[in-house]
Amino acid sequence: MPTAPHYREPGRPTKVLNRVVSALTRRGLSVWGSRVLSVRGRTSGEWRSTPVNVLTLDGERYLVSARGNTQWARNLRAAGEGTLAVGGRVERFEAVELHGDAKLPVLRAYLRRWGWEVGAFFEGVKADAPDDTLREAAPRHPVFRIAPATGQ
Repeated sequence: MPTAPHYREPGRPTKVLNRVVSALTRRGLSVWGSRVLSVRGRTSGEWRSTPVNVLTLDGERYLVSARGNTQWARNLRAAGEGTLAVGGRVERFEAVELHGDAKLPVLRAYLRRWGWEVGAFFEGVKADAPDDTLREAAPRHPVFRIAPATGQ
């Protein structure tokens, strides 16, 4: 029998913190590199927003869903595009999901940068973990490479 996709639902403190980070980011104050991600819902077509951390690695930018197969990750997978905002500056982007070993350097860099914030969602896996350990955790954490939308 197949298992349900990995997902760690945010508790009340996280929901409150997300609201605060979103409010600050919407006002133009990026908190630890935060952006407000907006993606069309895969069923409703309505815009959904949440704060995220954008990772830059070797000149490319990435979004990592530390909590697993979240609603935003599922919506982005379906839509393939969205927006990132800080204050009044909104950037349209296209996204491509990474798979397999392509995720490993991104997850390692993400844990190096934000492990203190998201480490609990990686069940003890740290940035300096061996590749096999990171490879075992990788399927639980969607990773998207993002680039400016064409035709902007």
